[in-house]
Amino acid sequence: MAEKLNEIKTKVKQAAVQKKKAVKNAVSKIKGGGNTVTSNKLVTLITVVNRNKAEYYADLIQSFEVNLQAIALADGTADAKTMRYLGLTDTEKAVIFSVVQENRLPDALNALDEKFKTVKGGKGIAFTIPLTSVIGTLLFGFLSNNRTVVKEDR
Repeated sequence: MAEKLNEIKTKVKQAAVQKKKAVKNAVSKIKGGGNTVTSNKLVTLITVVNRNKAEYYADLIQSFEVNLQAIALADGTADAKTMRYLGLTDTEKAVIFSVVQENRLPDALNALDEKFKTVKGGKGIAFTIPLTSVIGTLLFGFLSNNRTVVKEDR
């Protein structure tokens, strides 16, 4: 009798696990992929611009699905003599750190290059550093603007 009861319990547990998987798959299809994480890599885009143009460039970069940006205030490193020689007077700079998806990077860099050339007083430089790892799928989902990442039950 006890063997039969254990056998029934095992079958019920297996059926519950299968139902749970079926529900997860159904929810995943409704949400457009569920636990899928894009294979797209992330990079840190570092942009150095005049301080008075920092918000303008931060807004421009944000339009490329950037969810995380930080602006640090900085000063130029050239001495006064060199600055006068080059005709530069403004040494106050801002450094914008942005986490960008690798597939959106060419568009962002092209837009920055265009604005550096056309915006009055909007000169600057931009370069990237690849991110090699991110801890956690939720954090990766936030940084990559992937709203389909769902925390997995364990």
